[in-house]
Parts: sequence; structure tokens; C-alpha cells
Amino acid sequence: MIVRIATFNAQNLFRRPKAFNLADATQRNEVLADFSTLVSLLNLTTYDAQDKARISALVKKHRANAWNPEDPPPIYINETRPGKKSSLFKEPGSTEIKATGRGTWAGWAELVREELDTEAVRNTGRVVDAVDADILVVVEVEDRLTLDRFNQQILAGVLGKRPYPFNMLIDGNDSRGIDIGILSRHPITSVRSHLFDPDPDRPGEPLFSRDCPEFEIELNGAPLIVLGNHLKSKFMDDPALRLAQAKRVAEIYEAARERTPHVVVAGDLNDDLKSEPLEVLLDTGLQDVMTHSSYRGGPGTHGQCDEPSDKLDYLLLPPPLRHRVQHVALEKRGIYWEPPLPDTKRFEEVTSKINAASDHAALYVDLDF
Repeated sequence: MIVRIATFNAQNLFRRPKAFNLADATQRNEVLADFSTLVSLLNLTTYDAQDKARISALVKKHRANAWNPEDPPPIYINETRPGKKSSLFKEPGSTEIKATGRGTWAGWAELVREELDTEAVRNTGRVVDAVDADILVVVEVEDRLTLDRFNQQILAGVLGKRPYPFNMLIDGNDSRGIDIGILSRHPITSVRSHLFDPDPDRPGEPLFSRDCPEFEIELNGAPLIVLGNHLKSKFMDDPALRLAQAKRVAEIYEAARERTPHVVVAGDLNDDLKSEPLEVLLDTGLQDVMTHSSYRGGPGTHGQCDEPSDKLDYLLLPPPLRHRVQHVALEKRGIYWEPPLPDTKRFEEVTSKINAASDHAALYVDLDF
């Protein structure tokens, strides 16, 4: 049985407020200004008649009290305990304000998030479809519901492709929601998180910027463990932290090897093959799939992909899996670069950096199990 395993830093699987996507800047700024005003008014200790009138007008203007999944409003009042004595409004569906101040109702105003259907996300779907991995580690995803929406709404819905029956993501330590997920055609039987692994150099702080989740997947009754990673980036660089993370990944890998010989370290390690963090990982016996004789591409996975310093994304295999490698390749057609990358014809839908799938290529390997 041939199993294709891949990793892809998608960069754009985030659901952001729909107001941010309004093409008209004047309209966009108006919604954001109204939202700021509404929040300020709702936070007042006491609402007088003028405050109530202003709140009511803003609620009516933006349909903020009526949820319609077919046409969501840009602003929504999310009440956690609506009722006769604990609601902001006089009655359901009304815009008349009953509450007398912030302490008399429970809830908040929020900017409603847009669904995923943007050109950049559709191009991400094209990369995922082209790779057609059986197991895909996806880096930079906001949360599991976003990953599931991408699977159902973009892969299956917009593109009409085969969705993945299994997906998993545990929210990590990054406050921006940059997490690590997995899509799989084989059952995900367990997940181990390392969210709370302590940083030895920063007492009280977690070691991993995101997480190092261990996804255990059943392959014909045998376990395969995939360690998903997104180590500290070089933006506002902290090489010591990235090295400490790599050392801990090596320890997690060694422990996983005691449970199964089939362990893969995957993801964006944010450093090149000659770096100290990679030396730590390779010293365990792990080997990068792009050093296998079946790989015919350039040395990088990011940007122009033509320099060793462009190498950021990895699939690292232990010796038992290294012997099972059949094919290794990069999918670069989702990257926008001028002039175009050598020997790479972009997807015709990728016309700018704005709608590019990512500035990372997807890396994949075929293994004979």
C-alpha cells in the first residue's frame, strides 16, 4: 500500500471579520467605527434614554440582533443568557433596549467572521488537491472548525474534490491563532499535546510557540505517529528558543519510537539543513526526504525555492521508513513569484501575492507500507 504524507504551510486558513473584506474602504471604515461606538456604549455602567436610542439605531443599522446563517450581519450581539430579566432587548427580534446598564445583561458585541471562500483559500485548495496526500500536516490554521470548513466548503464544495474523512487540530500557544492541524484519509486514533512543556530558559513560559502535537494514525492496524511542528520563526528571531524547541522535538521523537518504529517529524521548522536545530534532529537518525535519491527538485521549499536558505519545510523519517520511500516532490504552483519560478507553471488562478496559496511549497513523500 502506497501512503502519501505531506506538509504544507498554508498561511491563509483564517476566518477574519467580514467587514475587513469589504471592497469599499469608506463602507469598511464605517462598519468598524460603528462597532467601536457600539462597544463603548454597551460598556457604559448606566444607559440613559439617549444611550439606548444610539444603541438601538446601531443594532438596527447592522442587523446586529438577528442571526441569519445565509446572510450573516457584519456585527452581532451575542447574548449568553437571553431572557426576560437578563436580555439587552425588550423581546426577541426587537431593537428596543430594555437593559439599564452593562451589569444587567450578559453578552458582547462581535465582528462576525467571514467564511473561507476567498481566492487565496481556493488556491490553497488547489494545492491540497494537486498533492492529494493521504495524510497532510497543515501549518497556520486558525482552529479545527476552520480546518473542517476548508475541508467541506472549499475542497468538497467550491472545488468539488474528495474531502478528508478525518481532521484534527488542538489550539496552540500562539495568540494569533496560528496552529497546526492534520487532514487524514486514515483514522486518527489519538492526539498528544505538548502545549505545557516548560521553557527551561524562561521560567513559567511554555516552550513551544505553537505546539508539537503527536497525531497517531492507524494504517492497516499499525500505528503511525506524526509530530506536527512550527518552530519559532526568524521574524523577531530567537535562535536559542528554536534550538530548545528542536531539542525537545528530538526527545518527543525518541519517546514515540518506543511505541512504534513509524514516526514522522513534519512541518515548518523555520531553519535550513545546516542549522543547529536541524543538526539536533538529524543526530537522532532522522533524515530529510529531500535528500533521498528520488527527489529531483531544488533545495528550497519557500519563496524562490532555489537556495539552501529557502529550505524551511520538512518531512523527517527514521531509518525504517526511509527504506520505504518511493517518491519525493514539491508542489510549487501555488507560489507567486516574478519572474515565475524555474520549471514551474503557476496555477492560472494564482495571479498575485495577494491570491497566492502560500509562499511555501507543499512537500510530500510516497511510502510503501
